[in-house]
Amino acid sequence: MSPIVVRVLPFALYIALLAIEGVLPDIAPAFDVRWLYPVKAGLVALALAVLWRHYSELRTWGLSGLNLLLSVAVGVGVLVLWVNLDAGWMLMGDMGEGFNPANDAGEIDWLLVAFRIAGAALVVPLMEELFWRSFLQRWVQQPDFLALDPARVGLKALLIASALFAVEHVQWLAGFIAGLAYGWLYIRTRSLWSPILAHAVTNGGLGVYVLATGDWRFW
Repeated sequence: MSPIVVRVLPFALYIALLAIEGVLPDIAPAFDVRWLYPVKAGLVALALAVLWRHYSELRTWGLSGLNLLLSVAVGVGVLVLWVNLDAGWMLMGDMGEGFNPANDAGEIDWLLVAFRIAGAALVVPLMEELFWRSFLQRWVQQPDFLALDPARVGLKALLIASALFAVEHVQWLAGFIAGLAYGWLYIRTRSLWSPILAHAVTNGGLGVYVLATGDWRFW
């Protein structure tokens, strides 16, 4: 199977399910669209599991203790910026109400919360880093991307991949900075596990922040 296809397919599946999520309230108004998230995360996780043997960049851990700490620090730093970069000019459109796991009585559905955090912290970082950093960031630098040492990715490729990563998010400025941070980690450590870990820390921490503050916009 093509090395491009196996890295694009889980991401494309995720985007397709996002599109379905956007129109589902119109075609099935009785369905609680929040329950599409576990389906979305589960299907993407299944795709990653089926294709796992093709991901040569994930076969070894390759992170020293210092790079492990660096990845966690970058993840926390991106989290702090993310929850503060929400001014109007920093957004593409409206953040909306977000993913609110509370019912009409204000009671939290903790099963929904568990699915949301697990998907955001475990599935999304793997899927997105395989696509944005391992594939796209290296492919922009060199079409034969699997043969490219991540340390050889140049500034142009880093900026392009980060800009496209930003377009994926309503918070475009926060997304651009996150893309730069995760992309730099990949270049610096030469291990895809580094941006995956940082991304997981950001997303997991964001879940804790949202639950603590009730600011569902960030979900």
